[in-house]
Amino acid sequence: MTPWLTVIGMGCDGLGGLNAEARAALDAAEIVAGSKRQLDAAGIDAAKRYEWPSPLAGGIAAIKAQEGKRIAVLASGDPMHYGIGATLLRALNGHSLTGAMRVIPAPSAFSLAAARLGWPLQDTVCISLHGRPVDDMRRHIQDRNRVLALTEGHATVAAVIETLREMGFGASRLTLLENLGGPDERIRALSPDEPLPNDIAPLMTLAIDCVAGPEAQPLPTVPGLPDDAFVHDGMLTKREVRAVALAALAPGPFRHLWDIGAGCGSVAIEWMRAAHGATSVAIEREAARCAMIEENRKRLGTPRLEIVEGHAPEALNGQKAPDAVFIGGGVSDPAIFEATWQALPIGGRVVANAVTLEGETALSAWHRDRGGELVRIQVSAATDVGGFRGMRPRMAVTQWRAVKP
Repeated sequence: MTPWLTVIGMGCDGLGGLNAEARAALDAAEIVAGSKRQLDAAGIDAAKRYEWPSPLAGGIAAIKAQEGKRIAVLASGDPMHYGIGATLLRALNGHSLTGAMRVIPAPSAFSLAAARLGWPLQDTVCISLHGRPVDDMRRHIQDRNRVLALTEGHATVAAVIETLREMGFGASRLTLLENLGGPDERIRALSPDEPLPNDIAPLMTLAIDCVAGPEAQPLPTVPGLPDDAFVHDGMLTKREVRAVALAALAPGPFRHLWDIGAGCGSVAIEWMRAAHGATSVAIEREAARCAMIEENRKRLGTPRLEIVEGHAPEALNGQKAPDAVFIGGGVSDPAIFEATWQALPIGGRVVANAVTLEGETALSAWHRDRGGELVRIQVSAATDVGGFRGMRPRMAVTQWRAVKP
């Protein structure tokens, strides 16, 4: 099958940077889609140019409706790296690139920035803050980390600087890389303590060389954040038990978790921090705790955690099927167990915690009927005993964990 759709990466150098294959595809196209800036830079005739509308979804549908015509789409840099290539591929129902669509990339903004800075790209975190919450970057702000971020200009850079200061990373070294590869390329060092320039170009990549100040409290990416990292009312899965639960849940790339009875959202948040592309929905019936989850997801770098205020199992209706389920509340309700067990795919994991005798009884029955492991977790912590110190046991947690056969 000859591809009818060609996605062409183009840099700030315009047509001069395209190779022969890209130029031939552009010349042969009946329709050329792109932003006004891209279409103007490529000198596309009015007769065959299609400027992306806002919102973009209407334009994607319009291109898909022209299937069979020779269509070229202009993209910035590498279309498959935070670019429109992935969006178009999804619209084509995931057709392979050797079928309906092909991609001719140019160097991405990340590649150009790494080359200018001398940063090995494989050792650099590459993210996009273009149309995404700035809080997305929080989990990547670690001492000695290097981050390249696509931005939306002045407002995004200002928000990044404010976030760095808040996190105690105000000593980080920033570099503005504007119009990379173009005749008006400009690279400027920027201190978070300096006034932000007013003439930042729209096509700008921000480089962050993370430096932790003495007031910074870096948080690990492995499960088991300190309890005080979360805003909570005491109803959270405590650190040691949470680490054990997440190890049993086994977070993985692009896997989806249901956190039922989420409390302050600690398990859902750590699930998302633990693996690239991991997603979660936090089900919580108390409005005040949903507000805590909202605060925690921002502060801990998982702003896209979905929050559902409601009672399980009714609140589970219509939710994306899970790869794993954590039940932190409602374990004595058999309806919740049946709903989650039915929703899990083969190989899906479930972990449930109980601290009451009624909850333990329910978990014991689930273990008897479904197998898995039933364990009791007992943690003791040092406390003052008169003029001495002793170990005082905390409330024991019974945990059931199973893999659906």
